[in-house]
Amino acid sequence: MTKVKICGITTLDDALFAAEAGADLLGFNFYKKSPRYIAPEVAQTICHTLHHQLKDHCPVLVGIFVNMADSDVSNILHQTGIAYAQLSGDESDEMIRELGGKAYKGIQPMTVDMAADDAKYYSPYFPTDEHIPSLLVDAYHPHLRGGTGEQVSAAIAISAKAIAPRLMLAGGLTPENVEERIEAVLPWGVDVASGVEGDTPGIKDPEKIKAFIAAAKSVSV
Repeated sequence: MTKVKICGITTLDDALFAAEAGADLLGFNFYKKSPRYIAPEVAQTICHTLHHQLKDHCPVLVGIFVNMADSDVSNILHQTGIAYAQLSGDESDEMIRELGGKAYKGIQPMTVDMAADDAKYYSPYFPTDEHIPSLLVDAYHPHLRGGTGEQVSAAIAISAKAIAPRLMLAGGLTPENVEERIEAVLPWGVDVASGVEGDTPGIKDPEKIKAFIAAAKSVSV
């Protein structure tokens, strides 16, 4: 069954609802230029509450980082109790190695060949932990690092998937199109942020979350 990551969580209510609706992973964005940015101290309160209330049923918690020093990433993970890091900037494979299997890369390739090249570049340090993706593929944007609402082509995603054993597909996913996109790419997981929001970035729509997760998990892969 396809894994689902609800990304850009900014409130405890949204986190709890997503967890109860069946989300496998929750993402917290520590990139200050993102409209879904969350301060580490706020994320700390949310994450500690999730662990306390949900215990073994807590989704996998992921921090999203863009071009941050590995020491700062490690400090935020430790502070918040978040287990894993998604590196969505220009980070090297060496930085993934430095984070000791607790990180995976998010890429935004422009072409099929770039997707394959990027996947090969990071492949020696794909995490072995099956709770997290090997690689995330999002739609290319010249300035923004995810959350754009733009779709990545199926051909680009499939090119990366040929190399990454657990591919997470992001970019322009909604409750209305996620089933079709899963059938086209057959990813390990799907990642959604803006597709389950209303007019305010970072504030989730419970009905959209519920519909998205139901649609994603209705597809046999």
